[in-house]
Amino acid sequence: MNTAPEWIARSVSRLRSAAPASDNKAPGDKPARAAAADKANVTDVVAKVAAPRSTNERLAATLRRGQEALSPRALRRLLADLQEVVAPQVSELEGGRRAQGVAQWYAEASAEERRDMWLLLCEQFAPDATRFKSARQRYEAAAGTAEEGQAEISLRRALVSPRTRLLQRFAVFPEGMRFLVDMRAELLPLLKADKRLLALDAELEHLFSTWFDVAFLELRRLSWDSPASLIEKLIKYEAVHDIRSWADVKNRLDSDRRCYGFFHPRLPNEPLIFVEVALVDHISSSITPLLDEAAAPADLARATTAIFYSISNTQTGLRGVSFGDSLIKHVVETLTEEFPRLRTFATLSPIPGFRGWLAKHAAPMLERLDEKRRGELGRAVGFEPPQAAHLLTALEKPLELDARSPVRQLLLECAAHYLARELAEGKPVDPVARFHLGNGARVERLNWGGDPSTKGLKQSYGLMVNYLYDLKRIDKHRSLLAQGKIPTSGDIDSLCKN
Repeated sequence: MNTAPEWIARSVSRLRSAAPASDNKAPGDKPARAAAADKANVTDVVAKVAAPRSTNERLAATLRRGQEALSPRALRRLLADLQEVVAPQVSELEGGRRAQGVAQWYAEASAEERRDMWLLLCEQFAPDATRFKSARQRYEAAAGTAEEGQAEISLRRALVSPRTRLLQRFAVFPEGMRFLVDMRAELLPLLKADKRLLALDAELEHLFSTWFDVAFLELRRLSWDSPASLIEKLIKYEAVHDIRSWADVKNRLDSDRRCYGFFHPRLPNEPLIFVEVALVDHISSSITPLLDEAAAPADLARATTAIFYSISNTQTGLRGVSFGDSLIKHVVETLTEEFPRLRTFATLSPIPGFRGWLAKHAAPMLERLDEKRRGELGRAVGFEPPQAAHLLTALEKPLELDARSPVRQLLLECAAHYLARELAEGKPVDPVARFHLGNGARVERLNWGGDPSTKGLKQSYGLMVNYLYDLKRIDKHRSLLAQGKIPTSGDIDSLCKN
């Protein structure tokens, strides 16, 4: 069936084709101006017709319109089912059973029908604005009096929306938590295009931050003896260094390695986040030997250093729920108990945002060079004075650059500047740096050719970085970062000595 906007546009097109030739004059002629005005009016009409209706308008309507998935009748039926889940007289158990029925409908629904359910959750189960306003006024009036405590309780209750209670009922049935996490994963990519969905996303994130608090999580070690289904999850969710084979998995779970994950009791066979650790006698500068399946296991009796070389979140629906820092702390405590000789805890991390950043900032980085270095670089790239395009072209095969190459030296300096100086809203611009530095680590060392894989070259010209977790200075490092200062082991020049 044709939509109203399509019908209007087609009708206007027919009217234009039927207009007399005398109407098609120069822009300054009156008929042409009138035609332009008509076109603008039609555009306004089409825009109004195409504007999505609220669920209130759709629930009160008789017919479906445009691209709406559920008819008004079906939408009313779905709303009634959702309301039955949180009906006052319904117990938690019965509410969970009814929520499971809605989840079964959802599993068979199309993407557009699921979106209609999200809109109902956003618009039909919002907090009572009048009640909230009244409670807030009462709280403000009671400030500093004996009634302040009771007023605060009333305000807190007014903030609990029917949507909160509804989502809590979905968490009751056995697969309910899995349902909610997956639903948010579907929801996230659509938030920029449809702001109406933001309330539902915020509600889910708030609930997840409570339900997935570290106090409710279990740290478990994954080993070669773990169930095959769990090892398959490790392969599936590995996000830093792709697992190529079962031999690769076995190497990562060998005697000189450790792999730990956080698990939630309602998702018992799903690691929420996991970390892979290599036990060695020095800070690693390259991922290649760590992923070498033919390498002999390291001597654990000589291990003094734990290298966190891969940390992967597994659940897109839990975005914004932070438990990575807690995972590292728990792993450090566990490793220290098992290996008292361990003294150094560091990462070997990718720099995923560096290449894209340099593509935009190569020119200002070149402007920092003095005349001597600019001349040396120009001779190395074959153009004087060198421009940003010349530098980026010369970096296409970074692993072939000599250790004394001006191009290689500048690349290291740019990476050091990116990691040690670049901030956005007070936080490091690189996502991995933001994670580790936010947890209290410091930038320790840059590593040339640390990841020679295709992915490593694409992300950061093969560069990797060590972030050091100095357990005695974690709070100090966090304090520096809060002041807009990125903690490093030294100045930029020292980071480049590799």
